[in-house]
Amino acid sequence: MISSDYIRGYNDLMILSLLSKSDSYAYLISKQIKEITNGKYLIKETTLYSAFTRLEKNGYIESYYLKVQTGGNQRTYYKITDNGIKYLKEKIEEWNLTKNVVDLIIKWGI
Repeated sequence: MISSDYIRGYNDLMILSLLSKSDSYAYLISKQIKEITNGKYLIKETTLYSAFTRLEKNGYIESYYLKVQTGGNQRTYYKITDNGIKYLKEKIEEWNLTKNVVDLIIKWGI
């Protein structure tokens, strides 16, 4: 399992990547992260909602409500904005650079 301390800076990248495929809601995003990583990373609910708040405040995502078929309750959905797509591309570049730098240092040390 991956420590949330190691991956914390990349939660935005993961969330925006999933939202770039389709609009979604918190529980489903959490479930997708767990499934895609084969349970190696579990995002905490508080971490997820903090990220949604930050991303929405910065204009990278927007929220809206949809009525759930069963029970008639509303669920908060999130969608990525054009600014969010731009930010996602920047975060992907940053991630690739980070991976390359760490790989170079590890390979040099071995």
